[in-house]
Amino acid sequence: MARYDYRCTSCGNVFEVEHGMSEHPEIVCPTCGAPATKVFSASGIKFEGSGFYNTDQRGGSSSTAATSGSSEGSSAGHSCENCPHNKE
Repeated sequence: MARYDYRCTSCGNVFEVEHGMSEHPEIVCPTCGAPATKVFSASGIKFEGSGFYNTDQRGGSSSTAATSGSSEGSSAGHSCENCPHNKE
């Protein structure tokens, strides 16, 4: 079960409803009984620090030194002589 915020279309009351992610129930305001719509907001997940991705380009991380030896970008120091798209 997931929890979702809903806002009343009439009185503006914001409230929380718990239902399954695949369910799309018609929700009414507990205060006035008018229809309510789902409130969409930014995710609460925040990825910080090194180690989340092996392509992490931040300086000072041991994972970046092992991948390319450079922190300028993923194509820095790349040679296409052995790439499949360069063969004719």
